[in-house]
Amino acid sequence: MELQLLAALLLGVAAAVGIILRSRLDAFIGLLAGALVTGVVAGVPVTELVELITTGFGNTLAGIGIVIALGVMIGKVLEESGGADALAKLFVRLMGKGREDVAMTATGAVVSVPVFCDSGFVILHPLARSLARRYGKPVVTLSLALAGGLSITHHMIPPTPGPLAAAQAFGADLGAVILAGTLFSLPLLPVVVAYARFIGPRLEPLREASPVEEPVAADGSAAGASGTEPVRRTADGRDIAEEPGTPPIGAFRASIPLLLPLVLILGNTAAGAAGLDNALGEFLTFIGNPAIALLIGLAVAVYLLPPRGTSRSTVLGWLSAAAASAGMIVFITGAGGAFGEVLRGSGVGDALAEAVSSWPVPMFLMPFLIASFVRVAQGSGTVAIITSATLSAPIMDAAGVDPVLAVLSACSGSIVFSYVSDSYFWVVTRFTGLSGGAAMKMWSGMTTLLWAASLPLLGVAALILG
Repeated sequence: MELQLLAALLLGVAAAVGIILRSRLDAFIGLLAGALVTGVVAGVPVTELVELITTGFGNTLAGIGIVIALGVMIGKVLEESGGADALAKLFVRLMGKGREDVAMTATGAVVSVPVFCDSGFVILHPLARSLARRYGKPVVTLSLALAGGLSITHHMIPPTPGPLAAAQAFGADLGAVILAGTLFSLPLLPVVVAYARFIGPRLEPLREASPVEEPVAADGSAAGASGTEPVRRTADGRDIAEEPGTPPIGAFRASIPLLLPLVLILGNTAAGAAGLDNALGEFLTFIGNPAIALLIGLAVAVYLLPPRGTSRSTVLGWLSAAAASAGMIVFITGAGGAFGEVLRGSGVGDALAEAVSSWPVPMFLMPFLIASFVRVAQGSGTVAIITSATLSAPIMDAAGVDPVLAVLSACSGSIVFSYVSDSYFWVVTRFTGLSGGAAMKMWSGMTTLLWAASLPLLGVAALILG
C-alpha cells in the first residue's frame, strides 16, 4: 500500500477516535474531522474534498435519515402507550412458570427492534423484579436475561440505527439484512439464558437496593427498624412483589405497528427476488420501501396504540421527544457516510483492500475486528457499527464480500465487552443493584460471551453467503 495513503488512513482514524475519546466533542465532529484529515493527507484537492464530504453526508441521509426518525418514533409510541409491557406479559404467559428468564429474553429481543435497549430495559425492569419476587427467582438472573435479549436485536436487526446504517453503507438489501439478522440472533438467545442462569444466583447475594427501589418495612417504617421483613418498593411506592397493572392495550394490538413494517419490507425483498415486474411487483416495491413501510407503521401506531382519551398534544409530545433523541444518531450516520465517501474518492479504500487481501485473516472478519476495537475504545455499539461500516465498506466492495455478510460482521463485532464507557452498562447494572467487579461479571461478561459466540455463526454465514 502506498505510504501516503496508509498515513492518510491511520491519521484520519486516529483523529476521529482521538476526538471522540479525549475531547468535549462528539462522534459527529470526530468523524467529520477524520474525513478532513484523511482527504488532506491523501492529497485530495480542497474543493473536491468538501464536495466528497457533502455528497457522502447527503447521500447517506437521503437513504437512511427518514427511516431512523420514523423507527424511533414508532418505538416511542410503543413505549409510552404500554405496548412494550403488553408484549412482556404475553411472553411470560407463553413460556410458563419456571421459564421466566426465557420469557424476559424473548421479550427483550422483540421490544428492542423498534425501542432503544436503554429505554426498553427501564420500561420492563419492574416486571423482571416483580417476577423474581413472586416466583423466587434471583433478580440478577431475570434482569440479565432481559438486558441480553434487548442487546442482541439492538445490535443485529434493523430498523435499529446501527444495523440500518451498516446496511446502507455496504449497499445491502434491507429485507435480506432483517431476515439474516433475525436468523443470526436466534442461536444467541440461548446463550443469554444460559449465562443468566449460571451467573445470576452467584451475584444475587451482592445485589443492593437499586435507585428505583427503596427498602422499607411492610408497615411503612424504615427497613431494619423492626423485625418485619423489608419490602422493596418502586419509585412510585408500589411493592415490587405486586406485578405492574394490566397494560391499557393487548399484546396483539401492540405488535401490529412493529410487525407490519417488517412484513412490508420483506415483501419488497421477495418481490425483487421473484423478479415481479407487473403491477403487483411495483406495489410491493413501493409499500416495501423502508421509508414508506415505517411511515405506514407509524400511522398505525399513532391511531391504534394510545389509550382512549389520549390527547393530540400528548401524542405530538411523544413524537417530538423521539425526533430529538433520533437527531444526533442521524447526524453521526451522515458523518460516517461522509468519511466513507472520502475513503472511496481518495483511493484509500481500494489501496487498503489490496493490502489486506494478503493478510492471514478472512476478509469477512475485517468489519468484525474494526467494530470490536471501536466498541472497546469508546463504548457505543451504534458508533462502533457505523465506524466499522464506514471504514470497511470500500474494502468489502473491492474484495467482493457479500454485503449482508459484511453487515452481520460489523454488527456482531460491536457487541464485545460493554463496560464503563457504555451508557447501557450503567443502566443495566445500576437498575439491577450491582457495582464494581460484580457489575463487570454480570454485563461485561455477558456481552463478551455473546461476541465470542457470534464468531462461529459468522463462519456459518460466510459458508452460506459465500
